[in-house]
Parts: sequence; structure tokens; C-alpha cells
Amino acid sequence: MGMASNSKAVSPAKTPSKGRQRNENLKGGLPFLAPALILFGVFVVFPMIKAFQLSFFDWDGLSEQKAFVGLSNYVYIFTKDPVFWRAVRNTLVWVILSLIIPTSLGLAIAMAMNQQLAGRNVFRTIFYLPAVLAAIAVATMWRWIYNPNFGVVNYVLKAAGLGGLKQAWLGDPNLALFSIFIASVWVVTGLNMVLFLAGLQNVPKEITEAAKVDGAGHWQVFRNVTVPALQPTLVVVLSLTIINSLKVFDLVIGMTGGGPAQSTQVLALWSYMQSFSNHNFGVGNAIAMVLFAITLLIVVPYVLWTQRQEEMS
Repeated sequence: MGMASNSKAVSPAKTPSKGRQRNENLKGGLPFLAPALILFGVFVVFPMIKAFQLSFFDWDGLSEQKAFVGLSNYVYIFTKDPVFWRAVRNTLVWVILSLIIPTSLGLAIAMAMNQQLAGRNVFRTIFYLPAVLAAIAVATMWRWIYNPNFGVVNYVLKAAGLGGLKQAWLGDPNLALFSIFIASVWVVTGLNMVLFLAGLQNVPKEITEAAKVDGAGHWQVFRNVTVPALQPTLVVVLSLTIINSLKVFDLVIGMTGGGPAQSTQVLALWSYMQSFSNHNFGVGNAIAMVLFAITLLIVVPYVLWTQRQEEMS
């Protein structure tokens, strides 16, 4: 009887559920997060709320009078604004190209720079250097490169005997957006390379060597070992790429200002121009809210899906 009572008295400790553990961790970390949350609320959340509020008003940004117009600003940009849909198209084209080109180049360069190469730190610095330059400096430099009269691109084409390919790269409505995007690739690829290099440090060398011993080729090792280990890094890179592409602004305003003939107009720049150039803050903030909604619709499902994949793995 004594042994039975002792066995009943001793019971295994109950492990807290994941949800309860997360709540406890949140309560413990909240005091440390409070200063950052306050700053975030003041400088991010509050301006977003004000922008949403202004999107329902007709206001020139100067006078004290604001006329409530309801959804008229949204109706205008969707039905009457001749530039809005071109800006939407250009923004989405920019996002798609950014997900493919600088992401792939960044990964390829990171794979190369992760090898034992002579002077690889120098090459890493060279590839990353454009990412630390001010956007307006990059825009000024690439405007000179694309100059139709004395720019480097046309000069090289002429020197190579391809003078017939000389173009007004930023003056042609069919080429201007893609010319700006090339400058963006030059800037963003180095940042992606650094992020992928950090992720490659988490690839287990033992598994890579074991796969090679078993006869796996470079492509098989990359697909079956490297890519799965890089999934957290891919989430970060792709999320940042989408967000930064949706709000592209500096290079466009610095290189073309949205021209020629609004052919390089994007949503962030058109929102700015409607507000500060056309003095129509209601329409400008309505465009900003549309851009915010597009960002949420693209980024949030992707992040939730990747988190679910990580929990299942």
C-alpha cells in the first residue's frame, strides 16, 4: 500500500504547450520591447493612420480646410487617373524582375564567394560596395552612364562596332524602365549576396561531404542539401525584395522623375507626386493605401506559408 501511494504521489511534470510558452516569453520580453514599440507606434503606425484618414479628404496640403469626400479619391484613381494603372503595371513588373534577376545573381555570387578563392574578401567588398552608396548618388552616376552623347554604354557600343545599337536609354519610353532596373540590379545584388553568404554558413558541411561521397553531383548537392538549408534566408531575401520593390522610389525619381511620358512611373513615386507636386494629398494618400494593401496581400500570405512549412519540417 505504501509503495502504491508513493507511485501515485510522484507524477511527471507537465510540459507547457507551445502557445502558453509563447505567451510567457512575450510577457517576459515585453518590457524590453516597449521602447521600440512606442517609437514604432509614433513614427510608423500613427502616420499610417493619418494617411488612411487623409485618403478620404480633399486637401491641398497647405490650407486648413479639408473637405470630406468619402471614397471619391479611390474612385478617381481606379477610374479616371490616367497614370495610376501604368504605375501599377510598372510596379508589378519591377517586383517580378527583382524576384528573378538580383535574387538569382546574389545566390550565384554567394555560392562562388563561399569557396576558397584567393582574394575573396576583396571581391566580396567590391560586390557589396554598391549597396552602401546613396541612392541619389547611384542615380546620378547611372544617368551619366546612360547619357546618349558621352555615356559609357553608347561609347562602348560604338567602340565595339555596334554603333547601330546606340540608344537614348532613359529617353525611350520602351527602354527607360528596364534601364533603371539594371541600375537597381547593380545595387541590390550585393546585399542579396551578403544575406545568402550568411545563410550558407548554416549549411552542414558534414552532410555536403557525405552527399559528395555518395556520388551526388554539384546540382544534386545544391538542390537537396543547400536549398533546404537556405530556406530561412530565402524567406528573408524574398520578403525584403518584394517590400523594397513595391516601394521603389529613389532611383526612379533620380534618373527619370517618372518620365518620359510617365513610362517609368511607379506607385510610390506617383503617390509622392500627387501629394507634393499636384498638391492633392487625398489622392496621393489613397494611392499610398492601395500600395500598402498590395504589399500586405503579397507579403503576409507568403510569410505565413513559409512559417507553416518550417513548423511542419
